[in-house]
Amino acid sequence: MLYQLYEAQRAMMEPFAEFALASSKMMANPTSPFSTNPLVQRISASYDLAYRLGKDYVKPEFGIHSVNIHGAKVAVQECIEIDKPFCELLHFKCFSDSSETLDAMKTLPPVLIVAPLSGHYATLLRDTVRTMMQDHRVYITDWKNARLVPMSEGEFHLDDYINYIQEFIRHIQASEGYCHVVSVCQPTVPVLAAISLMASRGETLPLSMTMMGGPIDATKSPTAVNNLAMNKSHQWFEHNVIYRVPANFPGAGRRVYPGFLQHTGFVAMNPDRHLKSHYEYFKDLIKGDNSSAESHRQFYDEYNAVLDMDADYYLETIATVFQDFKLVRGTWDVRAVDGTIERVRPQDIRDCGLLTVEGELDDISGSGQTKAALKLCAGIPATDKLHYEAEGAGHYGIFSGRRWRDMVYPAVKSFIQKNQLKAAPKPQKRVVKAVAKPVGKRRAVSSAK
Repeated sequence: MLYQLYEAQRAMMEPFAEFALASSKMMANPTSPFSTNPLVQRISASYDLAYRLGKDYVKPEFGIHSVNIHGAKVAVQECIEIDKPFCELLHFKCFSDSSETLDAMKTLPPVLIVAPLSGHYATLLRDTVRTMMQDHRVYITDWKNARLVPMSEGEFHLDDYINYIQEFIRHIQASEGYCHVVSVCQPTVPVLAAISLMASRGETLPLSMTMMGGPIDATKSPTAVNNLAMNKSHQWFEHNVIYRVPANFPGAGRRVYPGFLQHTGFVAMNPDRHLKSHYEYFKDLIKGDNSSAESHRQFYDEYNAVLDMDADYYLETIATVFQDFKLVRGTWDVRAVDGTIERVRPQDIRDCGLLTVEGELDDISGSGQTKAALKLCAGIPATDKLHYEAEGAGHYGIFSGRRWRDMVYPAVKSFIQKNQLKAAPKPQKRVVKAVAKPVGKRRAVSSAK
């Protein structure tokens, strides 16, 4: 019932939000003789802020149309490699007319970035993607809004999440020959499970896995987020945050953890900071500081855009990661696509480098939670394991912003390059019995993976 009431309120607010936007634009129009009046400027800024607070935020675009690779600017096209009911595997393909640039792009290592399914869209990692594309061929998981997935597509469980990751890894390995995996925040746990299960089966593993700011062991340095999940029962979550999607969406009837409730929780963690940010935005509008105002809009266009999560997946994640601690206790069983029940054994991982990344000031995943993966993966030699702590970085700082670009990314790039050597074919001795014929001139192509 709460979901229906929220949608009714949103529908009622929509015309008022549009009116506020129109009024703000009319008053701020530079051709208006009143636009320079201080009182009119304040009223215009108030209307603009009212619009921002009352509007409906939709899924943002990645908006990456070009990137610099080895000093050359190349075009980027966003392609869907695999379309699953609850997720799309996106590939950012690069194109160039220069044969030298194309040859350089073909040597770049392929990387699967596993984005969080914890409220925000994968576009939250836009800066992560844009930065990594300079030196890698980038794929990313783009999780779908559960309220847009029809009931006919079935349920979505944590086991399905893990099976998706394995399918994506196999797909990239088949098309590229090998891959590296980078997981950010929530997916560190299911990604470690996915690769552990592949190792136990004897499958080819990614050359490296980088785990950034995730709750591998949530018992270490519990944060406010961890405490909520640990101190409330499974029944409490099911009765208080799970609702059915209203009839006006394709996923009508599906049980979900609604995005608007998640957003309320995000804001409640730092209400003073958000209040101050909106007040600063109001003042920037009055001063005419368009650059600062636009930065505010871009941040909140991303921050306020949230998705619904399937109830089964959400509740199972809470129980597995934050209540039963199944990964660190070695009690986690996962159902494979064929129905087989398999035990998650990180100690079975051998041929795969492991880098863990934590932010010194991370208030989402506490100190030591991600680093715990190093101990769990006892089968990986110490020479292939590394931990990096980003000084002065909070949770978002380890994958977005200046600290990500200047501090964390160089460490991630260096670790991937080190493990990239495993992909180089081993030289083989062979006897040449005939003189090779000259090779014709190589023909340039117009695109690269």
